Amino acid sequence: MATTFKNFLNSDLTNTRTLLHEAIPMTGSILSGTYITNTETNIKNFGHGMFQSVYDYPYLSSSANHIVDITVGMSASSVVSSSESTLVTQQAKKINIYNQMAQVLMGYNATGSAIRGFDRDGNTAGGSDGLTEVFFLSFSRLLTKDEIKKGSFSMSLYTGSSATGAVTNSTFMTVADHNAANNYRVNSPAGEYGLLLTSSTALLATDKANSNVAGLVFYQAGIVVLTASVFSSPVAFNTEFMDVYGAQPAQIGSGSGGRGYFGSAITGSSNMVQLFASQSISGAADGFRSRVRDISFNNTTELNSTIYFCRANHNEFNYSSNPTYVNGSKIVVKDNTTDLPVSYITTIGMYSADNELLAMAKISEPLKKDPNTELTLRVRLDY
Repeated sequence: MATTFKNFLNSDLTNTRTLLHEAIPMTGSILSGTYITNTETNIKNFGHGMFQSVYDYPYLSSSANHIVDITVGMSASSVVSSSESTLVTQQAKKINIYNQMAQVLMGYNATGSAIRGFDRDGNTAGGSDGLTEVFFLSFSRLLTKDEIKKGSFSMSLYTGSSATGAVTNSTFMTVADHNAANNYRVNSPAGEYGLLLTSSTALLATDKANSNVAGLVFYQAGIVVLTASVFSSPVAFNTEFMDVYGAQPAQIGSGSGGRGYFGSAITGSSNMVQLFASQSISGAADGFRSRVRDISFNNTTELNSTIYFCRANHNEFNYSSNPTYVNGSKIVVKDNTTDLPVSYITTIGMYSADNELLAMAKISEPLKKDPNTELTLRVRLDY
C-alpha cells in the first residue's frame, strides 16, 4: 500500500473518443432461412403475432445469435387501413405497431396532442408526405453495437410481383443512405436518422413527393423503416396517392381487384402488397424475408478514454515503501552509503480522494528512478 500520494492536476489528464467500425454483411439466405434447411429453423414466431425474429442458427441451439426482428405497421390514416379495412388481417395490431414505433422514433407534435408519423424527407412539419404502410427491421445490439455508421447502410430487395417461389429472375432495387454522413436528421427523440434513397442522387428537386426516398434508418436505435410500396409493380412507387409519373391510381379503395395505395391489386394477386394487407404480420414478414437479396452496414463502437499522465519529478518517488527496500537500516539497492537514493517503479496505483485504491497498472519491466531522472508514465482508462 502506498504511503506517498500525488494529486493529479487538470493538465495531467485528457479525454479522447475513438470510433471503431466493423463491417456487417448479411445475405438473403440468412434471412430466408434457406442456408440451413427449408424448415426455417432459424426463424422464430411468437404467440402474440406482433413480430418475427431471425437468428443466424436454429434458435433452439445455445449457439444461436439473434440478428433482427421484422414486423409491419400501418397508419390509421392510410388507404389500406381506412378504405380496405375488411381485407386487412390484424388491422388493430398493425396500427398499434405503427403508433408504437412512431411514438418512440418520431415523438409527438409541438402541442403533444398527436404522434408524429414517419415522413419521407424527415420534415414532419412539411405537410402530407408520410410513410403510412411500412416494414420495420430492428437489428440486434449484437450487430449494431452503439450505432450504425452513417452512410454505410445498403439493402437490395427483389421487387417482382410474385410473393413466393423463385425470385432469381426478379428485378431488384437497392436502397441506401447515400451521403448520410453529411445529410442526416436530428429531430427524433431516438437520435439521428438518415433517408434511404433508391439512387445515389440527392432528393429530387422536381418531385415534391420525394419518390426516391424508400424509408428511414435510425442509427442509434438500429431500426430501419421501409415503405411497403417498394414492392409495387412497376417498381416506381406511389406517394400521396400519386405515382412518380403523376398518374392517379385507379379505383382506390374498391376492394375488388382495384389498385390500392401501392398501385397494385389488393385482392386477386399474390404479391407483397396483398401479403401486407391481407396476411398476418408473420405472413408479411415471411414474404419480406424471401425478397431480401442482401443487407450490409458498418456498426460503430464508441470507445471513450481518459488518459492520465503520471509525472515523477526528479525529487519524487526515489524511495520505496516496500519492507524489503531496507535491510538493517540500509537501502538494499545501494552499494555505498554515499550513492544517490534509487527505486524501481513496477506499479502505478490510482486512488480516490480518501486514498482508496481504485485502479492499478503494471509496467512491463521495472523502471529505475533516482534524483537524476524524471519519468512521465501514460495510463489510459477505457470505458
